[in-house]
Amino acid sequence: MKGIVYLVGAGPGDPELISIKGKRLLQEADCVIYDYLAEKSLVSDLRCELIYVGKQGSNHTMTQDEINSLMLSKALEGKKVVRLKGGDPFIFGRGGEEAEELAKAGIPFVVVPGISSFYSAPAYAGIPVTHRDFANAFEVISGHRRDDASEIDDVNFPEYDPEKTFVFLMGMKNLSHIKEKLINEKHFPPDTPVGIVSWGTRPQQRVLTATLNSIDIEVERTKMKPPAIIVMGGVVSLRERLRWFDNQPLFGKKIVVTRTREQASRLSSMLITLGAEVVEFPTIEIKREENLSTLHNALQNIDKYHWLVFTSQNAVNIFFEELFKIGKDSRTLGNIKIAVIGKASGDELKQYGLRPDLIPEEFVAESLIEKFSKIDIKHKKILLPCSADARPTLRDGLEKLGAEVNRIHIYSSQKPAKINDEILDMVKGADVVTFTSSSTVNNFFDIVNSCNGVFASIGPITTETLIKRGHEAEITAREYTIDGLVKALIEYFTEVKP
Repeated sequence: MKGIVYLVGAGPGDPELISIKGKRLLQEADCVIYDYLAEKSLVSDLRCELIYVGKQGSNHTMTQDEINSLMLSKALEGKKVVRLKGGDPFIFGRGGEEAEELAKAGIPFVVVPGISSFYSAPAYAGIPVTHRDFANAFEVISGHRRDDASEIDDVNFPEYDPEKTFVFLMGMKNLSHIKEKLINEKHFPPDTPVGIVSWGTRPQQRVLTATLNSIDIEVERTKMKPPAIIVMGGVVSLRERLRWFDNQPLFGKKIVVTRTREQASRLSSMLITLGAEVVEFPTIEIKREENLSTLHNALQNIDKYHWLVFTSQNAVNIFFEELFKIGKDSRTLGNIKIAVIGKASGDELKQYGLRPDLIPEEFVAESLIEKFSKIDIKHKKILLPCSADARPTLRDGLEKLGAEVNRIHIYSSQKPAKINDEILDMVKGADVVTFTSSSTVNNFFDIVNSCNGVFASIGPITTETLIKRGHEAEITAREYTIDGLVKALIEYFTEVKP
């Protein structure tokens, strides 16, 4: 039985610019064949077969004929194949040629368009391709037509029109020749504004503006490299007024997130929105205790407890999952008061239809103990489901106040079995490494020998662990939450910017 091939446009680079359909197909694929310009984070978590066939300049992992054969062979195995291509498959992406080969072989295929870099990269640089005051039309030109980028005579050069925008793709290698042709043969004024956008829509984005006459000299001076889009016309003059992407407070900063893979997404998303390049480096994995009979026994007798105390989101989720497993639900807790150490745990609790009765101003065990000291908990029974790695501070403090505490270990945090070498290399060049717990600190430095970036801590306990490991926390959140950590990062880089 034949499979099917989906020619999917990955978009220009920002992983959030792929279509909903394209993302769904990646999740459903048996095999993904992806290009150099397809953002790696789109495939990094996939569990299917991944095959890289990228072409970087003249350096080709596979020839186009080999890529075509690979697609056909995987489809003939009955697989659902995603051919993931940068930008849009049918815009200078050889998607048309690949579709022809599939049609010849009788292989079913579907084309999923993607956002093209020809307009999105300029947009991220603050350069609109059209504008009523500057351009009512545009032309998109390939800087070369064949794999040999030196074939400048193959380029279909446009005639100059002051009311048009001209966009060249894959033209960096031929830039000097393009300039000469346009000025000498196509009557382009030497002072035509030109913008070059390298790695458009990504945190590594660089933008250069100059005149047509000087652009090749400026590219050489600034060492601007492909992949890049070349934009020509009056719209380029809008760049300084309309730039928005590279004005963001964390733009271009490489920030390492060390939370668990499941918990990293919110912090990563916030940092990406602020312009950062995020490297997810999960230094801990949450492992549920294999034997939870002690917890189940406590749940069966939950009405004997006066207080339920949570110290983390993980504890909240595992507690309720086990509660549901034994046929109970949130109504069982109707007569029990609930305390949480942090805002994140409180927010997680709300997912189960409950609100905490007690939450401290500072999200550490010591602050929660202080809160409890103002309440009479003598002889009160407190259930404390928590990590096996948790400090004994909370239990000891509550017992000193006269409470009967049943501390039950329901999970532990462990180092991941393996870290990708590529991620390890990226960490070494990071601007900041963020830590959200003592476990992330200890596991990170057990894995990584050296790192040149500054260290950012979510709070004093994590900072204390950093100091014990011989490192300084240059950034410590004043509010011990993810929001507080992000705010501290913004403040730090606002102060250190030249």
